[in-house]
This record gives sequence, C-alpha cells and structure tokens, in this order.
Amino acid sequence: MFWLCPPEELPPLVLASASPRRRELLRQAGLEIQVDAPDIDESALPGEEPASHVERLARAKGQVVARRAPNSLVISADTVVVLDDIMLGKPRHEADARDMLRQLSGRWHEVYTGWALSGRGGERWQVGHVRTRVLFHELDAPQIAAYVASGEPMDKAGAYGIQDGGSLLVAALDGDYFSVMGLPLATVCRHLVDFARSLANEA
Repeated sequence: MFWLCPPEELPPLVLASASPRRRELLRQAGLEIQVDAPDIDESALPGEEPASHVERLARAKGQVVARRAPNSLVISADTVVVLDDIMLGKPRHEADARDMLRQLSGRWHEVYTGWALSGRGGERWQVGHVRTRVLFHELDAPQIAAYVASGEPMDKAGAYGIQDGGSLLVAALDGDYFSVMGLPLATVCRHLVDFARSLANEA
C-alpha cells in the first residue's frame, strides 16, 4: 500500500472520526495519523439523497477539524446503509438494532460512504462517495439476538459491521469491501496523494 500513499509526500494527517476501523485502515496503509473526532448533528435533511447526505456529513466533520488543524490535511468520512430508499443510521438502542437486522435479513441493500479531504484550514476540498451493494443471509431471531447481545452493532450504520462477527451475516458483496467498513481505502489514498501534491504546488 505504500506506493498508493507515499508518507514522505504527505503533510501531517488528521482523521476527523472516532471510528477505530477508519483509523486502523489508514494505519494499515502505512500512514501516521492523529485523530480528532468532531461532534456534529448527523441527521438527514428533508428529501436528502444518500450520496448527498454522506458527502455533506463527511465535509461537515472535516470542516470542524480543519479549523483546528490548519497546517494538516484532514480526512473525514460518513457511512449510511440504505434499504428500500430509506437510510439506516446507527441504532438508538438494542430494539432498534434488532429491527434493522430483521429488515436486512435475506435482502440486498446499499452502503454509501462519503469521504472528504480538506487542506489549508478548510479552504481546499475534495469530496466524493462510494456505493456498495451487500446481500445478507437469512437471519433467524436467535441469530439476531446473539449478534445484538455482542454489542457490536451499536455504533455502526445499519446495526452491523462487515468485519468481526458481522462478517458472518454477509452472503455476497458487489463493490468496495473497505467502503462498507467505513472508508474506501484505495480511492481515498489515490486522491490523497494528488490532493497533497496540489496543496504543495500552491505553497
């Protein structure tokens, strides 16, 4: 992965996210990062489409952190699960998680992850999103209850993570596995290098 994100070509990096999965993915790519998790309202706007929603929130997270780290390049992201054109965010409680998993059982759904790169304190931006389709196995009530009892679904969009125990829920995938984890790693790394070079050329 080093050829995608040469560390020597990059300014200091800050991840605008509390997600340990996003942090670990970037570190697997050989990147040294600081973490600064912003607190923003993640509610959808009336009539907002999933792609617009995740790009807006990724940018909003990055904007908060970019102001606090004007000399760094800020990476931010947001993920949402979509079933029947309805966005499923993080469950509010265990009953909400069980209901989401019942809805997803045996069906295809979509995962949208928006990503944003910010430099110069929020003066420069690059924003995009990745869409991936995921098919769940049929899940019975005891399987759903066991997964929810593990605590794993509670901080994840759609009440599941594709890694760890959630990997057993997934029957098929069409698209970017890492985007479902919360960060389309190869896409972000490719844009990261070009973005950093463009910032350096402006200096």
